[in-house]
Amino acid sequence: MTEQADSTGRASAGTLAGPLTPEGHALLEILGRHLPGMASAATGHDRDGTFPLDAFQRLAADGVLGATVPREFGGLGVRSLHDVCLAVKRIAEADASVALSLHMQFSRGITMSYEREHGSDTGRALAERLLRLMGTEKALISGALKDAGVTTELVPAADGGWRLVGRKILVSMAPFATHFVVAAQTRPTSGRPLLASAFLPADALGLKAPDNWNGMGMRASASTEVLFQDCPVPAADVFLRGPVGVRNDAAMAGQTVSSIGLLGVYAGIAQAARDFTVAGITRRGGQPAAAVRTLVAELDVKLYTLRTALAAALTSTDHHAHRTTDDPGERGRLMMAPFQYAKLIVNRTAASIVEDCMTLVGGASFTAHHPLSRHYRDVRAGWFMQPFTYADAVDHLSAYALGTDGEGGAS
Repeated sequence: MTEQADSTGRASAGTLAGPLTPEGHALLEILGRHLPGMASAATGHDRDGTFPLDAFQRLAADGVLGATVPREFGGLGVRSLHDVCLAVKRIAEADASVALSLHMQFSRGITMSYEREHGSDTGRALAERLLRLMGTEKALISGALKDAGVTTELVPAADGGWRLVGRKILVSMAPFATHFVVAAQTRPTSGRPLLASAFLPADALGLKAPDNWNGMGMRASASTEVLFQDCPVPAADVFLRGPVGVRNDAAMAGQTVSSIGLLGVYAGIAQAARDFTVAGITRRGGQPAAAVRTLVAELDVKLYTLRTALAAALTSTDHHAHRTTDDPGERGRLMMAPFQYAKLIVNRTAASIVEDCMTLVGGASFTAHHPLSRHYRDVRAGWFMQPFTYADAVDHLSAYALGTDGEGGAS
């Protein structure tokens, strides 16, 4: 089931069929030249658990790594979250592991552009440096977010900078990244600890990113662990945020903008599974059994539900993203709720679509290297992607509905 865009290749908001902006259209045109090769290589990379570095090098040569970097810094200038998510979806239809990794790169360009416009003096200078690296030097910047049991910390150093200590897991493309942005907390000698993000080159002293990923799904994403063993970080390479443990509704705007495009990964997996399955049924010829026709109709209903819910949340995000004069807390809440509605719908519905496709295809889909087997494993990753996990989303959305969101829930 493919929705129709207009003659320009663009589509109205709410369809997730085509790009809404000229920049998004240009990105989709570039990606179109790369997607067939990605799709043909996906099974082999999944089987071997290998990162498609050659594909990333070709994408870099075509400017894709700087897709969301402003043109003045050498990027393509894509700003629409709708168009970013659509690009991620199209990539995921070919290879979800590549889409997962590229979303991280796209998200970095968006968040650094916002930091450059609205951050502190230190933050603006650092953001501009990252944007130039992405746009002109084709830097591949990985995000290290998820702690592994022990909180990753920035400890004050004698030279006025910091030392980064900790361990992160599920850091996509880590062994091949040129730089890292690392979520951490400060460990001050006095006062409350602060949330922070540290920027490090991949060859920083004490940073180790072994190429040992062996995941159940997203096997070509190189989502390894990364170790930080007293890594020196200059003060100018740290973004300082708010205090740890203090609810900050304003920050939810940034969380939404940086993460909503990730839902395109799971929308793309669902689309790819549906298209593979329907094509197989069509090739058989004849009139399928009534149960088969019913499941096929249900696939398209589920896919329509998934896509329209996601498109509506993207429309909301694009609407609020640049309304920086609005009340920051209210703006954050108005952005996060639709994002979490869509995230729950996408996570549930994408998994259900893949399962229905396996039912239609039968036992062959249960073999390790069947395309639907890959989709089944990859789609599972959506549930624990931040923000929020399922439990945190339930806390947040129930509090939002009951009017108790100032009293608890995810922050």
